[in-house]
Amino acid sequence: MEEALKFDISDGIVTLSLNRPKTFNAFNMDIISPLKERLVSIAKDPEVMGVVITGEGKAFCAGGDLKWLSEYGKSRGEAFHALAAVYHQAILEIRRMPKPVVAAIVGMAAGGGFTLALACDFRVMEASAVLLQGYTTNGLSIDGGGTFMLPRLVGLARAMEIAVFDRPISADQALSWGLATEITDDGKSREKALEMIKKIIKRPLSSFAASKRLLGESFHTSLETELEKEREYLAQCAEHPNAREGMAAFLEKRKARFNL
Repeated sequence: MEEALKFDISDGIVTLSLNRPKTFNAFNMDIISPLKERLVSIAKDPEVMGVVITGEGKAFCAGGDLKWLSEYGKSRGEAFHALAAVYHQAILEIRRMPKPVVAAIVGMAAGGGFTLALACDFRVMEASAVLLQGYTTNGLSIDGGGTFMLPRLVGLARAMEIAVFDRPISADQALSWGLATEITDDGKSREKALEMIKKIIKRPLSSFAASKRLLGESFHTSLETELEKEREYLAQCAEHPNAREGMAAFLEKRKARFNL
């Protein structure tokens, strides 16, 4: 039986592929548990410099597997509670990851697939791909950090529109709203996501990690607190070999070589 999550590493970049194509990569524990475990190990692995998350077949991810959820445990509430506990840990690992995480979106990203894509640092959508919030149409509420990420990406009014009306969001619309970073031809999202990470890792990953952490935390801190955190991170970055190399390269008028 083929694994529900494919793992591949090349040139320091990991590709995690949701692999239940017959269900459009719908979530069950067979996908979510290894996804969380892989993200935990990747975060600590010095050989890994970036992550691409994508889906096999015709979809990125259709969200929770409602058939599996209806058969799990004593009640549907218990099933959703159990699955969300593991899924939310995966979301936290992505947001805490000191390395770039890019979603390569093919076909549909709906429900939990939608919020998984939002949790990534960047989203590459194929031209025919569609985002769909999905939860509220099925009588559910949004999980996976969607209520945290949506208003930060598109503003509160648009987040409410997405939550209430649940209209499909095309790639072009997603790009104009800030939900997509780039649009690529169909069949090219994985290639474009890898290309994006290769560009990022030519730059200092220590600076990337600090920027990701500071920007992510800025929404729930005061200006005074954020300024102090900026000062601390700046001092830490200044001691990193990347900063020494970057400043030396600037002074010597040469191209810097980072992350060595």
